[in-house]
Amino acid sequence: MNHKLKVGIIGATGMVGQRFITLLHNHQWFEIELLAASQRSAGKTYNEAIGNRWAQAIKIPEYLGAKIVIDAADVDYIAEKVDFVFCAVDMDKNAIKELEEKYAKAEIPVISNNSANRETTDVPMVIPEVNPEHIHIIKEQRKRLGTTKGFIAVKPNCSIQSYVPVINALKEFGPKEISICTYQAISGAGKTFDTWPEMIDNIIPYIGGEEEKSENEPLKIWGKIIDGQIINASKPVISAQCIRVPVLDGHLAAVYINFDKKPSKEEMIKIWNEYLGRPQELKLPLAPKQFIKYMEDENRPQTRLDRDYERGMGITVGRLCEDKQHDYKFVCLSHNTLRGAAGGAVLIAELLKVEGYLC
Repeated sequence: MNHKLKVGIIGATGMVGQRFITLLHNHQWFEIELLAASQRSAGKTYNEAIGNRWAQAIKIPEYLGAKIVIDAADVDYIAEKVDFVFCAVDMDKNAIKELEEKYAKAEIPVISNNSANRETTDVPMVIPEVNPEHIHIIKEQRKRLGTTKGFIAVKPNCSIQSYVPVINALKEFGPKEISICTYQAISGAGKTFDTWPEMIDNIIPYIGGEEEKSENEPLKIWGKIIDGQIINASKPVISAQCIRVPVLDGHLAAVYINFDKKPSKEEMIKIWNEYLGRPQELKLPLAPKQFIKYMEDENRPQTRLDRDYERGMGITVGRLCEDKQHDYKFVCLSHNTLRGAAGGAVLIAELLKVEGYLC
C-alpha cells in the first residue's frame, strides 16, 4: 500500500456518514478527500452543515470541519477528485439507485450503505467473513454498466449482521428453520434521544421494511453465482420480527434454530470462538481478531457492555440453550453503526482493495 486512496463520503452529515468520518480520518489505506451531502448543505463548511447534529464521541477533525460540502448530485466534479466513494444518503430508493449508477458509470466505485441495490442480482452484498467470494460478480456487473473501474458493492442490513455470521459458522450442520426477533437501537433510524425523545421509556414493535430484509437478505448472502447472477439460496426458512427499543447503539437478536443434523452445545461454542473469515486471514485493518465470542455469563451479552467488542466490529453470543420447540435458542449482539453500517462498509472496501478492485 504505497499511497492512500482518496475517498468521498456521500451523505456525510447523516449518522452513518459521521461514523465513516470517525473510521476514516486516520485510516492506514484511505484518506477523506471530499464530503458530500444534499443541496441544502452544499456550499457550507462541514461544521456549518452539521450544526448541532454531530453525535459521535470524538470531535469533528479540524481539517474536515473546514471542508466545503459538495452537492452529492455533482457526480462529474466528485469523480475528478476521488478514487471511490462510500454512499449513505437519505433519499427515495429509486433516486438512490439512479445516483449510485451514475457514480459507477463515471468510473467511480461505490461502496453503499443503502438498500437500493441490494436486490440487484449482479451487485455483491457482502459480509466479508461470510461471502467474500461474491465480490467477483463485479466483473459481470462492469459488463452490464459498460465500465472499466466503476461498480457498486453493498453492505447488508445492519440488523442481520448480528446473527447471519453466527449461523453461517454452523452451516455444516444444515440450518433449516430460523425464527428471529431483533431489538434494534435508535441510531439505526439515524436518531439520538435528543432528536427522538418519544423513544425514552418506550418500545415500538414495528420498523418499516426490516422484517422483509431480515428474512430475504440472508438468502442472497448464502446464494451462489450462476450465469453472471447471484441466485438466492432456498433455505434456511427465516421468520423475523423487528422491534425498536430505547437503546442508543447496538442491535440484539434472539434466535431460535433447527438443523438437519443437530450439533452439540460444545461443538457450537468451539466453532464460534474459533471462527475465522477472509478479513482475519488477510489481517485487514478494521478486521476483528476474534470475530465471534461466546460469553458464558448467563446475563450476557448486554447491549451497553458488549456492543464495542473488538472496536465494535465483533459479534458476541450468549444464552445458548436447548429449546422445547427448536433445537436451540441463543442471543447475539453487534454494533449497528460500526459492524452493521459504516465499519462493515469500510471492511468491504479493505477487502476490495486487497483483491484488486480498488486502485
